[in-house]
Amino acid sequence: MNQSPRILALDFDGVLCDGMIEYFQISKRTYETLWPEIIPEDFFPRFSQLRPVIETGWEMPLLLRSLVLGIPDGEALNNWPSIRQNLLEREKIAKKVLSNALDGLRDRWIESDLESWLALHQFYQPAIDRLASFLDSDFLVYIITTKESRFVKRLLQKVAINFPAARLIGKEIKQPKYLTIQQILADLPESPANLWFVEDRLDALELVQQQADLNDVGLYLADWGYNTAQMRQKVAQDTRIKLLSLSQFAADFTHW
Repeated sequence: MNQSPRILALDFDGVLCDGMIEYFQISKRTYETLWPEIIPEDFFPRFSQLRPVIETGWEMPLLLRSLVLGIPDGEALNNWPSIRQNLLEREKIAKKVLSNALDGLRDRWIESDLESWLALHQFYQPAIDRLASFLDSDFLVYIITTKESRFVKRLLQKVAINFPAARLIGKEIKQPKYLTIQQILADLPESPANLWFVEDRLDALELVQQQADLNDVGLYLADWGYNTAQMRQKVAQDTRIKLLSLSQFAADFTHW
């Protein structure tokens, strides 16, 4: 891997932006339409701690259900896939029902009151400052996200960043991030060693790691994002994926 990249690919949620409040509030609204009880606001810290085990959004109301039912947090952190399946069977609820309920509520919220929805997102200030410095240079930076690009654009505008639309690849592309990285490299074209990818989801980094043509891409797990201590410990033993702190991200590449 090169000493410094020519291209940087960044995730959005969990790297540049903290959307945890929105995750909790939309999960709370969804839960309360499916189960006849109110989720207390003080569930938020536990939800935040456990949210990194979630692979897909429909699981979030189910995570709240596990809290209501008293499943210990440690058990949820270590055994979420089996707990998730047990809850689906116990509650006799389908993934599609959860997904449709959450997506529908979020869509209606965005349509009826976009500003209040946007307000639930906060930025990691050192990361945003670093992004702004990249955009003021000849450095090439991409954002690859599972959030719709139109919302990312609106959120960045709130912090006075006008990100180039051609380098903002959002949910609407409907493809895994490793494929987007392959396309970026093919379009430029550039050596994979010249691209570094910063992501807070270990599974997304591992998918890149599995692509033979991306062997030289620099891979970094953002430790300030949505990942668990167990995931960070796993990366500490990894020879390819590096653990990155927010202070390192904000510093020169020689500190990465």
